[in-house]
Amino acid sequence: MDSEEDSFVRQASTQHQEDCNLKMSPERARQEIEQYKDLCSALDQDNVMLQKDKEAVEQRLQHVKKERELLQKNLKQKPPNDDKVDISIARDEKSRLTQEKQMLENKLEEMRKRILREDPMMMLHTLPERKVVFKGLTRDKEDMNKLVLTPLIRYPLSGGSALITFEKAEVAQRVIEMKEHVVELSHGEDPEDLDRCQVRVQAGPVDILLPSALEIGLTRGSRSILVSGLPSLGIPEDILLDKLELFFSKTKNGGSEVESREFLDDCGQVVLTFTQDGVAEQLITRGQVQVPIGKTKYKLKISPYMRGDVTNLQLQPSRCTRTVLLSGIPDVMAEEPMRDALEIHFQKDSRGGGEVDVLGYVPAGRRAVAVFREDVG
Repeated sequence: MDSEEDSFVRQASTQHQEDCNLKMSPERARQEIEQYKDLCSALDQDNVMLQKDKEAVEQRLQHVKKERELLQKNLKQKPPNDDKVDISIARDEKSRLTQEKQMLENKLEEMRKRILREDPMMMLHTLPERKVVFKGLTRDKEDMNKLVLTPLIRYPLSGGSALITFEKAEVAQRVIEMKEHVVELSHGEDPEDLDRCQVRVQAGPVDILLPSALEIGLTRGSRSILVSGLPSLGIPEDILLDKLELFFSKTKNGGSEVESREFLDDCGQVVLTFTQDGVAEQLITRGQVQVPIGKTKYKLKISPYMRGDVTNLQLQPSRCTRTVLLSGIPDVMAEEPMRDALEIHFQKDSRGGGEVDVLGYVPAGRRAVAVFREDVG
């Protein structure tokens, strides 16, 4: 049945799908835009203050240089007894200014890290690149304020049941209203054998749960990095992970001991987590590293690892208008002949049926999972 997941599953009509898609309302979009405007304004103010502090330090250093030149000039004119006192004062002043400069640089670095932690949008330039395809411009301005997710629903099926999808919704509704159907399994002419050639099956609707609201919280891993840009070498994942762990576990490469590793199948990227703090931040700052794999060095991109957790999920029931659930099918025939008999029966107008789009049958004693996708028909 798993091999037929894509063959017999269909979702509701186009109108029904439009109701199931998640939408972001214009009011919600405007609120988020205002929030990001306020955040950008605050960040601009912080940058302006840091720039002023930097300029002040530079001006102070220039002032110190001039004072030093003046002191050197005065040393040549003053008596030898005053040399030690003036040199000591100059050294103390230089030490104080050096400490002040270091303190401001540390403050600037902490501010930069805090901004990255609190605002994931500021990390977009460090995220891994993904290939996209231009599909044309939208003509509907309302589509610009929508976030549409296509649900992928898994529906468990027990043995002795079938899912049948008709081309027209009214046919499915008519079959459901009839509830019980007598299906002929043989076309013999002997009336005495008629009872043994028929089975009774129950027809019912297919109700599924679709997400109506979804909130995802992003958390940045402080000790983790995301490695992207990996080449397609055709080697096993374990071998590739071993080579990456060996490289990033060396301090000369800017790494340290690797605590865990994970290969992301959906995007072909790797997550590495270190045992020490600060290692991931240094690698992310570098952005790219040359990693030897085999006899060739490859330039890999290092990005922050963002973990997404569902913080709020709301579901609403939805009925598939073209699909019918058949239950109570006895185990009296092989799988393929039973499937053919069911399809023949429900394609007849005289039996209340109609044109069948697809049918999937699960024999008694077995289980399967149906996958419901967007109905684009």
